[in-house]
Amino acid sequence: MGILNKLFGNTKKPEGFWGKLMVEGMNRGHAPLADWGMSFFGDVRPKSILDCGCGGGRNVAELLKRYPQAEVTGLDYSVVSVKKSEEVNIDAVRNGRCRIVQGDVSALPFADASFDLVSAFETVYFWPGPDRSFSEVFRVLRTGGVFMVVNEADGKNKADEKWTSIIDGMKIYGKEELERFLRDAGFTHIETYRNEGKHWLTVRAVK
Repeated sequence: MGILNKLFGNTKKPEGFWGKLMVEGMNRGHAPLADWGMSFFGDVRPKSILDCGCGGGRNVAELLKRYPQAEVTGLDYSVVSVKKSEEVNIDAVRNGRCRIVQGDVSALPFADASFDLVSAFETVYFWPGPDRSFSEVFRVLRTGGVFMVVNEADGKNKADEKWTSIIDGMKIYGKEELERFLRDAGFTHIETYRNEGKHWLTVRAVK
């Protein structure tokens, strides 16, 4: 368990050698979930996208591919994640379509109404004060903008509770809690999608 704890302990904020292994694993392991979540974006044509908790940058790359007219910003508070995301998206960074920023979701370093679409894949488990962080997302979204939360755990699978004991600071939120955070932040149009067999959860909110 020592090695596993070192590896999975880096899920929240990847650091050092074990963090590098973690972001590599995230890019591979979370891809099916992320693509499933993206299928619920709907008929959006964003010009500016923010991926909060961008991890190893795989989802930033996918967003750049899906929305070729958009500029994509990835944000993470892990130096290891920022570096990996930049490496994965180096061409887009160089041509100005992508930027990767180190920052905190509870104090987003962006002006009001900066983005049309904000995504959060497998990350809100670790957000400090989800109420404050969701309010920050609401602030940086333009009117009519979409916020998507995509989680591998929906709070209904007892087996997922093991992760909260292995990963320090992890909190699994169910549908009702996420919807409450969103309403309190100011979102009014909220839709929830579940893959019941896998306990995957996507929540789509419009400002």
